[in-house]
Amino acid sequence: MPPDDRAIAISATFTAEAIEAGLAFWAVELSLGLEIRFAGFSQVFQQLLDPIGLFARNRGGYNAVLVRFEDWPDDYAPRLVEAVRSAAGAFPAPLIVALCPPTTPHAARFETSARILREGLADLASVHLLLPAYVLGLYPVEAVHDPHGDELGRLPYTPEFFVALATAIARQIHAVATPPYKVAAIDCDETLWAGICGEDGPQGVEIDPPRRALQEFLLERRRNGLLLALASKNNEDDVVETFRAHPEMPLRLEDFAARQINWESKSANLAALAAELELGLDSFILVDDNPKECTEAQAGAPEVLALPLPADSAGIPEFLRHVWAFDRARVTEEDRRRSELYAQRAERARAERSAANLEEFLGSLGLEVAIAPMRPEQAPRVAQLTQRTNQMNATCVRRSEAEILSLDGAESLVVEVKDRFGSYGLTGVMIFRAGTGTPLADGVPLAEGAPIPLPYGRGSEGLQSRDRQGADALVVDTFLLSCRALGRGVEHRMVARLGEIARERGLEWVEIPFVESKRNRPARRFLESLCAASPEGVFRLAAAEAARVEYRVGQAAEAGERASWAAAHAQPPAPAKKRPDYVRIATELRRPADILARISAASWRAVPAPAAPPRTPLERELAGLWAELLHLASVGVHDNFFEIGGHSLLAVQLLSRVRQIYEVDLSLEVVYSGEFTVAELAKAIELKQIEQGANGHPSDYQDLLRELEGLSDEEVRALLAQEQDAS
Repeated sequence: MPPDDRAIAISATFTAEAIEAGLAFWAVELSLGLEIRFAGFSQVFQQLLDPIGLFARNRGGYNAVLVRFEDWPDDYAPRLVEAVRSAAGAFPAPLIVALCPPTTPHAARFETSARILREGLADLASVHLLLPAYVLGLYPVEAVHDPHGDELGRLPYTPEFFVALATAIARQIHAVATPPYKVAAIDCDETLWAGICGEDGPQGVEIDPPRRALQEFLLERRRNGLLLALASKNNEDDVVETFRAHPEMPLRLEDFAARQINWESKSANLAALAAELELGLDSFILVDDNPKECTEAQAGAPEVLALPLPADSAGIPEFLRHVWAFDRARVTEEDRRRSELYAQRAERARAERSAANLEEFLGSLGLEVAIAPMRPEQAPRVAQLTQRTNQMNATCVRRSEAEILSLDGAESLVVEVKDRFGSYGLTGVMIFRAGTGTPLADGVPLAEGAPIPLPYGRGSEGLQSRDRQGADALVVDTFLLSCRALGRGVEHRMVARLGEIARERGLEWVEIPFVESKRNRPARRFLESLCAASPEGVFRLAAAEAARVEYRVGQAAEAGERASWAAAHAQPPAPAKKRPDYVRIATELRRPADILARISAASWRAVPAPAAPPRTPLERELAGLWAELLHLASVGVHDNFFEIGGHSLLAVQLLSRVRQIYEVDLSLEVVYSGEFTVAELAKAIELKQIEQGANGHPSDYQDLLRELEGLSDEEVRALLAQEQDAS
């Protein structure tokens, strides 16, 4: 396996290969481009601790641990916490820890162990804990456990549950890998409420159970950082009065950060909302009951995700639960404060409009900027900023929390801003290496996947030239500032602090490379206001000069410090990236049985007609069962199981199904003792039924059993054939 692998790597306390088909299905559905790989049986601790193991090498993928606590001694939960914490600090790939359902005798122990893991891993943003209640709450299955599969091959769960677990893991991977949508724009009539407020009157609309569930869903997402906006074809006074007339509604008018209520097209109103909130259209979800409105919005603003609600309103709550676009892998304190921050921003905007000029406005803010070394607990927010910040981002290098915490030899500074209206929160990040001129090797530049240009790239020639030029420099890897703090001189104070650090350490230069992306023009314009770039795209300031950088009112219009949303989006929009079909997932792919059926259909193989068709009802049933498991159109009674696509995992599942259907316990010896065919399996079942005593009369068969012991195989087959013909 190559050292920089991209895979979904699985290690489990039980035989887990049955999850592969489900994960492979979702890897294709989500265009993940990831292979599915398994560690050896029960190697969980080995993979979490091995510095060269499967998990350690999986730098570009996702690691998953599947744990059934009853497979371990009682005291293993604390040990698992220690091992997971070690892996989180050492390995760059996000880690999913899935606690799998216990059997009834072990339920109490499971609850204790799960609590230990919840408490022990709560502060690790790169670790994602999946509990059975979450998996089965979203993806219920009729039967979870397979006792016979567990007994035969440590395969403790049914195929449907393995698909449910695969879907929950894939959903978590999608949440980690996909930047979250920032705004939900909501229609009013027949969406937020049942009825039309302009016709039925504000008092005449109804908040029925499905719409109440929708509002509660949106309110919960708002608490977790999703901004809400209104985008509705209505008279605004009617909408405002409807909110006033229905105080029982979970959502209030003040819960919406912006609104466009008029008779313009949805696409035009979405563009206006994006401009007002200074966010890209690709961060918007439109929720509307009218499919035609969604189609129009998608045509006029293709970056927007348009979600038409189910025609039957009773299906709205379940539909929303399965729209993966609303998921967030981790909710930070900044996320919880987002609505509050936008309310503060609106107050600042009003203050700016009332000020005589920009200088008066900025002077009235009482701005305070604190720049300090990053604390470990701030790593999740720092990683989030690297993933989401586009405008004032010099290199556009995206990093996970694990990568942030494992940047050897690098230093990270964070910037926190507040003014008289409130705190902006942690808004800026600087990552640098002092005195070596060597770029950091981790991280992924997001200029459409392009590497950082030499001399800041990973090529040996670039590193050598970079070392010659920058041995006396403070070399910046990441320089970014959230758009909420732009235009107030914060970026100037950041450069000045870098200059001060360089001087304190006896370094002559501060070097900030620039890597162009589709949205970071404001960063270029800011850096160009300080000095000219080298041919390699490096902005190089003398340390003393950098330390004196300060903001001057009036400079913004020319140099671009006050980068407005319009300036940042003046270039043509980039082609929309392929995204999952969220509506299809929420309607057609939300039940494990349906997903399993699609996997089976996709795996179906046409084969020639069997040379030896079934001869008895039992053989016909078994041939059908084999065909289902092996995804074949038909199976002959003398076809060898392993020669037509079977393997040991499927053999265990087959014998488990046989036990459920025919109430006979067959061991794996049946599979491996000779030719494993439908005919041989049918014979084994019939003999077992005779041995167990068919129809509850075992004594009737004792003489027959003694007689069978003295017969040859051919005589036994002839006798069975006679009995079957007679029946």
